Amino acid sequence: MPHITYIEPNGTAKTYDLPLGASLMEGAVQNGVSGIVAECGGSCMCATCHIYVDEAFVELLPEMEEEENEMLDGATAERLPNSRLGCQVRATNKLEGLVVRIPSVQ
Repeated sequence: MPHITYIEPNGTAKTYDLPLGASLMEGAVQNGVSGIVAECGGSCMCATCHIYVDEAFVELLPEMEEEENEMLDGATAERLPNSRLGCQVRATNKLEGLVVRIPSVQ
């Protein structure tokens, strides 16, 4: 199980072991991480699980699908080159030590 660190909007860092295959959004919701709203429950329909992925890990993520790309265009927080939707990124062994920052608004 990879260790994933979430940095909440207030700067608090919380690290959790996520089961392989779990989405970063699921890990955040199940562990009470602040700032992830997840209104649609993980179906890539709302952009309320917007995260900023540590740049060292961006290349390790699967390519973004068109749906995710379109949702991020409408995200409330500023879209950055390392923006992803937490519901679309799944825990893998390659992501051990991943750090994600949660924007101040969703």
